[in-house]
Amino acid sequence: MYMENLLRRTLLKYGLIGLASTVSIMMHNPVNAKKRFSITPDEIEGPFYPVTRLNDQDYDLTHIHGRSESARGEHILITGSVRDIQGRPVKQARLDIWQANAAGRYRHPYDPNPAPIDPNFQGSAIIMTGTDGMFQFKTVMPGAYPAEKNWIRPPHIHFKVEHEGYLPLVTQMYFPDNPLNANDLLLNSKSLCEQALMIARKKGPAGGLEVYEYSITLQRT
Repeated sequence: MYMENLLRRTLLKYGLIGLASTVSIMMHNPVNAKKRFSITPDEIEGPFYPVTRLNDQDYDLTHIHGRSESARGEHILITGSVRDIQGRPVKQARLDIWQANAAGRYRHPYDPNPAPIDPNFQGSAIIMTGTDGMFQFKTVMPGAYPAEKNWIRPPHIHFKVEHEGYLPLVTQMYFPDNPLNANDLLLNSKSLCEQALMIARKKGPAGGLEVYEYSITLQRT
């Protein structure tokens, strides 16, 4: 109940009244035991997993504690849930999140992209789901960047999800309707059904922020 109220207050803060109501309905509806959810496809970790982190690793990647300026780029809100294949919430799952900044540059010493590091962008976060399996974080729309000579990676966010009793998951979340998705070598190595599970759903705009929803389904060990 505490996490539900906290999430609802945060959504209302950003003016997301409709989404807050939807979340409340989702939390109170009983799980349909006959419905099975597809496991979220895994993906490579990639070369830019954080090797050093800022002390600030909270849910707001657009602002670093002690600094007055915010991260450059379009600020967005990611909200979603972690569940098992029966749709039951996975509470206190650990979500390790990292991504490029709005210019397509990671906060990583070996990123060859000449785009500048944004000193006001957190770059990564470690958050936990609530007792209802829900999570949310505020970030910037990640920029595209060159992976190879003829390959531009579309905007995406990396997730590493862990919880005792479940297989750990490393995956990537993509954004809907981005033209670069059609030619991405990693995304297009998946089946169409798997691709659909890795692309977030657009819910906004609301309260000045574009809102994206992403559901993650874990497999038990």
